[in-house]
Amino acid sequence: MENYLIIGVIIFAAIIVLGIKTSSSSEKRKVFKNNVYNYTAKQLLMSKSEAQFFIRLEQSVSERYYVFPQVHLSALLDHKVKGQDWHYSFRHINGKSVDYVLCDRETLRPTYAIELDDITHERKDRRERDAEVQRIFEEAHLPLVRFANKDVSEGEIIQALAKARSLMNSQLPS
Repeated sequence: MENYLIIGVIIFAAIIVLGIKTSSSSEKRKVFKNNVYNYTAKQLLMSKSEAQFFIRLEQSVSERYYVFPQVHLSALLDHKVKGQDWHYSFRHINGKSVDYVLCDRETLRPTYAIELDDITHERKDRRERDAEVQRIFEEAHLPLVRFANKDVSEGEIIQALAKARSLMNSQLPS
């Protein structure tokens, strides 16, 4: 009889603790949902050097490709691959972006992703992020072309894109 009383007290205490936890977390959600956030428009979509590179890139490829700046990986890549947890695979790419994406003018198919590497890409955390993004693009068979943040000619852009496409084609399974 004493054991039943102890078990009953433990169950009662657990119900109370669970009820308090549930109500406090739902209260936080209610407060969060009711908040009104304010925003202001950014003056620039990209940095000055990114804007300069964008213009050079446009001049180099505009006959064949549309250039889209600041594209999130989740807009480019399908995370719903059989055999993996879709929720976590989405979270892994969500929030990551590339500086530019070139899309074919006829089909709008993403053809290249481009990163303009500035000094921040020398940091350890950024190098790790860059290596993972590179791996993801290789797995997806979408060329990711990196340019140093310096004055790049139209010829260098065209040459780098051709090299990336050739390399990607040679790595495709037969």
